[in-house]
Amino acid sequence: MSEQVNAGNSEKITRDYLDSLLVEMRHIDAVEPSTRLELYGETFTTPVMLAALSHLNKTHPGGMVEAARGLAAAGGVMWTGMGDEAELEAIIATGAKTIKIIKPYADNGVILKKIAHAEQCGCLAVGMDIDHQFGSKNSWGTVLGIPMAPKTLEEIKTFVKATKLPFIIKGVLSEQDTKKCLDARVGGIVVSHHHGMVDYSLPPLQALPRILTLVNKRIPLFVDCGINRGLDAFKALALGAAAVSAGRVVMEPLRNDGALGVQRVIEGMTAELKWAMAVTCSRDIRSIDPSVIRTKS
Repeated sequence: MSEQVNAGNSEKITRDYLDSLLVEMRHIDAVEPSTRLELYGETFTTPVMLAALSHLNKTHPGGMVEAARGLAAAGGVMWTGMGDEAELEAIIATGAKTIKIIKPYADNGVILKKIAHAEQCGCLAVGMDIDHQFGSKNSWGTVLGIPMAPKTLEEIKTFVKATKLPFIIKGVLSEQDTKKCLDARVGGIVVSHHHGMVDYSLPPLQALPRILTLVNKRIPLFVDCGINRGLDAFKALALGAAAVSAGRVVMEPLRNDGALGVQRVIEGMTAELKWAMAVTCSRDIRSIDPSVIRTKS
């Protein structure tokens, strides 16, 4: 039974897929690359962002704010998930450009209130992780006791129209959802299975090429799940992601060293990304040739 469970573990499947992608080196006419990211009118040092985490006070006192300080110091984008208004305001006060991701609460009034607050306090963008619409595997229909509900395309259109900020949908793995996101005129998509919302999930990087074809550069595509090092980020960028999110890899450094630990992780991943770009003749993150990525035969 344990072997069957392990075989369907989505995080392992995602890791195995990432590791199956090989990098073709190219050296002639190489230049020192730039890892600069331009996103929603702002410029960042790195395309390595923090995933939309929540409740990091369990990891480090004031963990979400500490993580934001680390992201600001590293020149990256901060994402945040569940949390109250005071926490979001404290995150923004660190100077970190922040994207607020809202759960699909059953009460749309709560969602609209959180969208308005995100805009009011200066978020870079706002969005929703639609993959939590039925709660979690261990708590049907709720997250931390709060009722969740699936959202229709018309409801998503309402959320998009409720703000001047780019509205991002997180948790897309299919062409079907991508088409609906484009119909709703969302401002970005996160290709993600939320660290294995269901066993045997399609790895985000395996889904990315088809989604990329549909989007055709109209909106940025982001990738999370299993992005643990700069080479993972390089592979995602080469396959069409605008930026990537790192999650669990920052947890232990945050626990041990707070903001400085997070900063070091992001800067270390960015340094490895830059090296991979240098040895593949990639002058910036927008010009990485996807043909440098090969799959194991």
